[in-house]
Amino acid sequence: MATTIKGSAIFLAQFAGDAAPFDTLPNITKWAADHGYKGVQIPTFVGSLFDLDKAAESKTYCDEVKGICADSGVEITELSTHLQGQLVAVHPAYDSQFDAFAPASVHGNPKARQAWAVDQMLKAAVASRNLGLDVSVSFPGSLAFPYIYPWPQRPAGLIEEAFAELARRWKPILDTYEDQGVDVAFEIHPGEDVFDGVTFEMFLEQLKGHKRCMINYDPSHFLLQQMDYLAFIDIYHERISAFHVKDAEFNPDGRQGVYSGYQSWENRAGRFRSLGDGQVDFAGIFSKLSKYNYDSWAVLEWECCLKHPEQGAAEGAPFISDHIIQVTEKAFDDFAGGETDAAQIKAMLGL
Repeated sequence: MATTIKGSAIFLAQFAGDAAPFDTLPNITKWAADHGYKGVQIPTFVGSLFDLDKAAESKTYCDEVKGICADSGVEITELSTHLQGQLVAVHPAYDSQFDAFAPASVHGNPKARQAWAVDQMLKAAVASRNLGLDVSVSFPGSLAFPYIYPWPQRPAGLIEEAFAELARRWKPILDTYEDQGVDVAFEIHPGEDVFDGVTFEMFLEQLKGHKRCMINYDPSHFLLQQMDYLAFIDIYHERISAFHVKDAEFNPDGRQGVYSGYQSWENRAGRFRSLGDGQVDFAGIFSKLSKYNYDSWAVLEWECCLKHPEQGAAEGAPFISDHIIQVTEKAFDDFAGGETDAAQIKAMLGL
C-alpha cells in the first residue's frame, strides 16, 4: 500500500536574516505557518534560529525548540548541516571560499576547520535524537570535483583514492548517527563529489553500504545535469529519506549548454526557479515517491534568480499541498469485484 507524503514544509536557510520576521525562531516559524507550511527544516548553522551546541547537550533546550515550533503551528522536519558537512572534505582549491562557512578561529587552517566540522556533525546527530528526529540533511563535501572533466588526463587511481578518503572521513560520523538512530540524507549536488547516481554508488561502495548513508532527493540538480530524475527514484527509492522540492529550467542555445559559460544565475542556460516556474515534472515525482512509500516530508528549498523570495514562499505551500497525493485505501475498481470462487476461476481457465 502506498503512503501519503507529509507537507507542506519549508527550509528556513534561504529566508533567515537580521530583520523581523526572519530574525528569530518564534518569528520565522510563525511567518512560515502564516504562509500555510506545516513543517520547517532548521539550518543548524544559523545561530539566531538554533543553538547546535546547546541542542546536543540539553534535551530541555530541544523541548523548548519543539515547543516554539508547536506554538507557531509547525513541526521540525529535519536539521540541516549542509555547510558543516561541506567542510568535512574540502579540496585546497576551495579553501579560501569555504572558510566563510566556519568560525574565524579556524580560517586558514584546513585541519582545524575539518575537525570543527566533524564535531558539528556529531553534535547534530545527538541534537536530532534529542528532538525526536530520524533524518538529517547534509552535504558530503568534495575532494575530486576539480577533476570532474577528464582533461588533462587524470592519473590512474586519483578518483578511487578521493572516494576512499571521503568514506574514511564519513564512516565514523555515520557510525555515530547509527548509534543515535538518525539518517544522514546527502543532497546530491554539483560541487560535491557525490553529484549523481553513479557517484552516490561509488561513495556507498566505499562505505560498504552503510545503512545511514541516505539521499536528500532534489530534482533541480538532476534536471540541470540533464538526468532522468524520475528513473532516479526507481533506482534509488530505498535510499531516499528526505525530499527538497526545488524547481529549475534548462534552456540551451547556440552559445551555452550544461556548463553555462561562467554566467550569472540569471544568464545561465541552467538555472533554479521558483516552484511552478521551471521545468521539473513534480506530478511525476510525487506519484513516484508515493508509489514507493516515501512517507516523510516534502520541503520547499527556495532558490530563484528572478522572483522575490516572499512571493516564492507564498506560492510554495499551496503548490506542494496541491501535489501531495492523498493515497487511497481501496482500488478504484473494487466496486466490480466479488468473492473469490475457486470453481469459477478454474472454469474461466478451462481447467
